[in-house]
Amino acid sequence: MTKTFTIKEGQKPTEEQLAEVRETAKREIQFDEDCPELSPAMYEAFKCAVVQRNRRQKRA
Repeated sequence: MTKTFTIKEGQKPTEEQLAEVRETAKREIQFDEDCPELSPAMYEAFKCAVVQRNRRQKRA
């Protein structure tokens, strides 16, 4: 299950949110047919796309 937290600039996460993130970080990633593990080439392409997206967001 995916849980999303939206933290705005200047806002700090609550202790409850931090504890949940720490617990989740201990779990292994479970890949399946809907979310397969990325190959090294696919990972690099994804990483490049994220960098480009972040550059565009900084200009806006």
